[in-house]
Amino acid sequence: MGNWLTQPGDLIQISRGLYSHWAVYVGDGYVVHMTTPSGVSGAASSSLSSCFSKKAMVRKQKLKEVAGDSEWKINNILDETHKPRPADIIVEEALGQVGNRMEYSVTRENCEHFATKMRYGKAVSFQGMLVGAFFPQ
Repeated sequence: MGNWLTQPGDLIQISRGLYSHWAVYVGDGYVVHMTTPSGVSGAASSSLSSCFSKKAMVRKQKLKEVAGDSEWKINNILDETHKPRPADIIVEEALGQVGNRMEYSVTRENCEHFATKMRYGKAVSFQGMLVGAFFPQ
C-alpha cells in the first residue's frame, strides 16, 4: 500500500483497476494531481466516468486521501531515458499549478501527462497512448 521512502518530486502511480491515477509527491504526505472537478477524494477519482470528462483541476491533497484503499507505488517511469528536473523545481511548479482548471483528454492531457511534465519537463502518458490506439479521438 505504498512506500515510506517517497521523496519530493517522485511520481506516484495509484492503481485504479483498469487504469492508474498519477500524482506528484510534494512532501509532508501531500501530492499534487490533476483530477476531474468532482474527483476530490480517492473514491471519486477512481470512477471510470472521470475518463470522459473534458475539464480537470489541479489539487493538492494528502496521498492517503487520494489513494484511499488503492495500492500505490513510486514510479519515476522515465528516469532511465529522461533526466528528472531538480526536486525543488518539480515541487515548486506542481504547487504553482494548484487550483488551475485545464482541458482534459484521456489520450492527450491526462493525469499521467501532468505528472510526467512536472518531473521531466515533458508530458508523456503510456496509458493515454494505449487508450488512443483502441479509441482514437
